[in-house]
Amino acid sequence: MNTLAAMPAWVALVIGVLVFAGALLACIGSFGLLRLNTFYRRVHAPTLGTTLGMYLVLAGTIVFFWVGEGRPALHVILIGVCVTVTTPISLMLLARAALERDRRNGTAGVPAAEPSESGAKEDAPLP
Repeated sequence: MNTLAAMPAWVALVIGVLVFAGALLACIGSFGLLRLNTFYRRVHAPTLGTTLGMYLVLAGTIVFFWVGEGRPALHVILIGVCVTVTTPISLMLLARAALERDRRNGTAGVPAAEPSESGAKEDAPLP
């Protein structure tokens, strides 16, 4: 028998609302990527919007598996943990790379790099 056919209507409605709200937030985050004017502002909208949207979609998926199959969806929770760990790390690395690029190019509005305390040249290769 089909899992969805055996599910009560109110549960299907809750799942639908969670998945739709998650997709809507992810879409809003994507529009923020298009609408904002600088790289540093553009990075935040998709990161925050898609992360919260992903949580809502995962919540809908967890409810579906829990009600439909009577067991918790541990594989879905693992997906959420992986995305939660990797999203801020990738955001930080992208922002640092862009800041370094802007400092080297002398972009207006970006503070110059501070000299290192050891006095060593920044571009010197490591031993």
